[in-house]
Amino acid sequence: MPYAVDFVNVSTVGLESSPVADALAGLRANEARYFKNKYDHVFTVTPVDEAPEVLDYVNRILAEERDITIGSRPLEVSAFEVEGIRMAYVFYESGLSVNVMYDLDETKKRAVGFKLSEGMEVPEELAERFKFARQKSKLAGVIRGSFFVIKGAY
Repeated sequence: MPYAVDFVNVSTVGLESSPVADALAGLRANEARYFKNKYDHVFTVTPVDEAPEVLDYVNRILAEERDITIGSRPLEVSAFEVEGIRMAYVFYESGLSVNVMYDLDETKKRAVGFKLSEGMEVPEELAERFKFARQKSKLAGVIRGSFFVIKGAY
């Protein structure tokens, strides 16, 4: 069942099995606040087993672009379009969030972003490939993030 993420009253609903559930819930709420403020979009997540096509889409891009397979168990996904940008998110049990930003205008930005919840280690599959910058968030504490540009068409 889809869940509209509340960034005022942050909840760990759907993320309870994560060892960093509170921080991951803050990270998810941080994304919800961003999309509400920038696009007036309500950020909604779905258990991964109810929308496996979103996970497949993100996994395909990771595999084809950088030969990356995320080892952690996926918990939730989100997929939507705002102002000509297709977005897809996967939230993992480890505290990792992966998002795909795919502008439908071929001349615009297309990228994969990684965000690490406070308290989690950099996943082994990303540690040697990416440098992570730190960002403070009232909802999520310290978020570490990185990204890469998508070169292919998806």
